[in-house]
Amino acid sequence: MNSECLFCRIIAGELPSTVVHETETTFAFRDLHPQARTHILIVPRAHFTDAVDLAKGQPELLTDITLAAGQIAQQEGLAEPGYRLVFNTGPAAGQTVFHVHMHLLGGEQLGHFGAP
Repeated sequence: MNSECLFCRIIAGELPSTVVHETETTFAFRDLHPQARTHILIVPRAHFTDAVDLAKGQPELLTDITLAAGQIAQQEGLAEPGYRLVFNTGPAAGQTVFHVHMHLLGGEQLGHFGAP
């Protein structure tokens, strides 16, 4: 745990959040500034800066995060219509909290990536 990290403090219960799912290795909560009707952040309890840092340090946690996303999507009613999973890595990609986190987005038609 990093005592200066926003997400570490949320996981520790020092800051409030709307928790939607917890496992021994993961913690998921609703984003305060949702970019879709459903926007949930899924984080490992262990502190890693980004997805590459996590893959180098504990690659099995990538599996845990992804499986948690699938369970959450099911409980939120997103599994059938579909949902998006996103990792932002670095400031240019929009990462503002440097504790790796997966965004689960859904509940509405999402725009397409890439060229029109």
